[in-house]
Amino acid sequence: MAGFPPIPAGGTILLHRASVPAALLEGDHGPADADGLALMEIGIAGGRIAHLRPAAAMPPDGAVDLDGGQVWPLPVEPHAHLDKGHILPRAPNPDGSFGSAIAAVAEDRRANWTAEDIRRRFSFALRCAEAYGTAGIRTHLDSDGAQAAVTWPVFAELREAWRGRVALQGVALISIDGYATPEGEALAARVAEAGGLLGGISNFPGATPEALEAALDALFRLADRHGLDIDLHVDESVDPSAATLGPVARAAIRHRFHGRVTCGHCCSLSVQEPGTVDRVMDLVAEAGITVVSLPVVNGYLQDRAPGRTPRLRGVTPLHELRARGIPVLLGGDNCRDPFHAYGDHDMIEVFTDAVRIGHLDKPFGDWPAAVTAGPAALLGMADHGRIRPGAPADLLLFRARRMDELLARRRGERIVLRGGEPAPTELPDHRELDDLFPRGG
Repeated sequence: MAGFPPIPAGGTILLHRASVPAALLEGDHGPADADGLALMEIGIAGGRIAHLRPAAAMPPDGAVDLDGGQVWPLPVEPHAHLDKGHILPRAPNPDGSFGSAIAAVAEDRRANWTAEDIRRRFSFALRCAEAYGTAGIRTHLDSDGAQAAVTWPVFAELREAWRGRVALQGVALISIDGYATPEGEALAARVAEAGGLLGGISNFPGATPEALEAALDALFRLADRHGLDIDLHVDESVDPSAATLGPVARAAIRHRFHGRVTCGHCCSLSVQEPGTVDRVMDLVAEAGITVVSLPVVNGYLQDRAPGRTPRLRGVTPLHELRARGIPVLLGGDNCRDPFHAYGDHDMIEVFTDAVRIGHLDKPFGDWPAAVTAGPAALLGMADHGRIRPGAPADLLLFRARRMDELLARRRGERIVLRGGEPAPTELPDHRELDDLFPRGG
């Protein structure tokens, strides 16, 4: 690739003068610069990292001198919707609003979501993610009614087909009051058989405090019975009255839940009274909940009205949550569907936008872990997310040396190493999906 020194295929590779986020290193890394980057030498042999040490002044014989170019572990996506991606040409969102997105997806699902349709779009998304260097993805799967019987077998098929390339986890997505019904119990059994997670939307019509508590109790009982983790869409609104995060945390505490609970979005926390926010964050910390923020898609949807500039962006209090010791991750959410018209499954783009939107710099600190080590731990990918001796040599190499260089370009030069081998980075052409859309779509 232009600008990069040749990266040999196979055998032993020695990367010299690699700038690595210190937060993603294990072992001695010497001093880090103002961007949190440490200048390292990375030895690769047999597809794994053989050694890791501060870079010497002069390159050893045979070394690949990266000239300060950054090296990251491959990122991991903690929150996606691969089953609904790339439907925008046939399911436009006329005003870009959250309500219109829900309606457009529901109509498209009724009309078009056959197994083959899902397989085609899902596979396209995986090819994009693979080209950008993604190691794993947790995806939510619309599972209402008969759709579960169509989508989950396709998911299981693709998970197996992509094993060793992009690891996949699936989460059932329904309104959580559905778990108090026989259909919800059947869904939980299906998800358990597929090795997935229970999930859903915590804000549902008629969600009085009593109804919400009953729905959460049913959800946690099913998760406990089947030994499943939980991943919820919570308070995806800039209405301060959307306040289900506290009840979710209280339910986890009340049930003494031993599994992992993840809450995505948590947008309304950004507009609630400071005292309320503090109390909710205390509960979230006590419950051991992980929060996944989706700043790009929330910024696209929240506070949207025709002819009016948005004031509220729906970004959850990232810094305040992190200061409480609450794990905070960053996800890409939707791509080319009614919930977000853009995106391409690139986690470095997600990180770039999140830094700009959430001021995750000055200093950058350990925020690079929010798209690497943190999501890898969430998905149980113990060998991924950090650079350490013995780990797979699954790495992203950049020409960019400093953080300002990395974040300046949407898709700067990069090389993807998988098992120490340079991997293809060619993106699929959107035209491949044209036959799924009506003429003129």
